[in-house]
Amino acid sequence: MANKNQEYGTADLVRKLPASIPSERALLGSILIDPASITQVLTVIGAEDFYLREHAEIFTAMRELFDASREIDVITLIDMLVRKGVYEKAGGEAYVASLVEATPSAMNIADYARIVKEESLRRRVIATCNEISEMSYGEGEEVTRILDYAQGEFSDIAAGRNSRAFRHISEVLREVYAHLHQLAEDKTAALGTQTGFSGIDRVLVGMGEGDLVLIGARPGMGKTSFALNIAANVATSTKKTVCIFSLEMSAEQLVSRLLSGEAMVHNYNLRSGQLSSEDWNKLAAASGPLSKADILIDDTSGISVTGMKAKLRNVKNLGLVVVDYLQLMESERRFDNRAIEVGEISRGLKLLAKDLHVPVICCAQLSRGPEGRTDKRPQLSDLRDSGAIEQDADVVMFLYREEYYKTDRAPDAGEGSTAEVLIQKNRHGATGNIKMGWIPAFTKFRTIEDTLEAP
Repeated sequence: MANKNQEYGTADLVRKLPASIPSERALLGSILIDPASITQVLTVIGAEDFYLREHAEIFTAMRELFDASREIDVITLIDMLVRKGVYEKAGGEAYVASLVEATPSAMNIADYARIVKEESLRRRVIATCNEISEMSYGEGEEVTRILDYAQGEFSDIAAGRNSRAFRHISEVLREVYAHLHQLAEDKTAALGTQTGFSGIDRVLVGMGEGDLVLIGARPGMGKTSFALNIAANVATSTKKTVCIFSLEMSAEQLVSRLLSGEAMVHNYNLRSGQLSSEDWNKLAAASGPLSKADILIDDTSGISVTGMKAKLRNVKNLGLVVVDYLQLMESERRFDNRAIEVGEISRGLKLLAKDLHVPVICCAQLSRGPEGRTDKRPQLSDLRDSGAIEQDADVVMFLYREEYYKTDRAPDAGEGSTAEVLIQKNRHGATGNIKMGWIPAFTKFRTIEDTLEAP
């Protein structure tokens, strides 16, 4: 990456990186004139936004004085800078004093900060373009990775995120304290994205931003239906956009399942078209709320994490991503070992969740391990193809229905049965087993109790 103070040139033209030194000086001078005004800019700029390293050091010292609840003036600032080794006392006093003299008023500090930030963003764009250019000229990177990197970097710049800089602990502490105050005033602020199933939400305290949530089950256990139920709950309750990537079923099949569950119309009737007048009325009543929900469906087969990220970058108000299912995804590179390939995909999904700041639910197929045991409840070791899946996931939930393994089970009459959600990994808290209702005729799960059983 190019140094932000570096000059780029051609044979006949030398161009300096964008910067507004007068605005930087006026911003620092404003804080010295009115120390309380620093609160107006702390959320707008950081030390890395200053072009001159000297100015960055001065701003850092001001921030440290503010964090320590000490007065910010010429004397305290010089003392801090001398102790940090930035200035010799004799040489520093004159420059710091000149900042005050060069500033007409602290009233315009917000405008000074805006200018400093804009010039900083211009420098980041230039540095990113040069970095991408170097990557493109070389042959060590795949084109898809270069495009993914470029898209991510420019998205971060547009969102005001500085992915290249370290964050001082004092800055993070301010955010933690602000969050704690928010929790003290509003208990619901502690809750992440709710699944809509009270028993599960009580254990998880919602799905956190950046969480990779894995739903594992043997074929036919209902993992797709479970994920769709959560997707519908999130979309209708939060009014945020939910994106579903279906690698196995078509968009029409997914919507039919959603419609069956929301309208409580037998899925066989939907598939066969044998609908009564009551069924039509139920479908009409359910279609209205579903059509208003911001649910986006992509049924591209064999999509990669990079392909998903490219599509998700353009989604506004994103609240949740659902992937069905992991083992059908493709990686950017080909491996002789499928376990390594699946491990790379799961790692990519975790990074996707982290980059987008939303939970990602991913369905996963399990091995035949449960069939060979007396107790057929899934275990973490049953995750198919790679142990890396367990490592990358923040939450691992398994679905289990005892009646699934009964050879003499009665044909589906629509009355439903009992299922278990086995939370066997929760990076943020408790694990345990939760009883759920499962109505296969409507491909719908429902909460039947909030009690938690030990795993």
